[in-house]
Amino acid sequence: MTYQIIIQPTALKMLKAIPDRRIRQKLSERIDGLAHDPDKQGKALTDDLASYRSLRGVGQRYRIIYTIDKNRVIVFVVAIGLRKEGSKKDIYTLAKKLIELKLVQ
Repeated sequence: MTYQIIIQPTALKMLKAIPDRRIRQKLSERIDGLAHDPDKQGKALTDDLASYRSLRGVGQRYRIIYTIDKNRVIVFVVAIGLRKEGSKKDIYTLAKKLIELKLVQ
C-alpha cells in the first residue's frame, strides 16, 4: 500500500531553511520513502508526542517528525530539523510547541 505524503507548511519552511542543498535533497528522499510502510520506519515517540514518529534524516542529527492516518492512507510530516538535546531549538521541543499552539494537525 502506498501512502500519500503531506508536508505541513511549517515543516516545509523548516526544510527550506536548511542552508545545505545536499542535506535538503537527502531529507526529501527520506520523506518520499515514507510512502511505503511508514509505520515500520523511524521510532514511536512518547509523552506529548505519543501519536507521532521520528525518523533520522541525515546522519545522526536531522529528524523528520510525522504522524500516520491509516484510515485515509496519509503520512503528515509535521516538523524537520536538528536534534539538539537540551536546546530550545531542539526539533522535539519545537514540534511540541507547534502541536500545543495547534499550528500542525
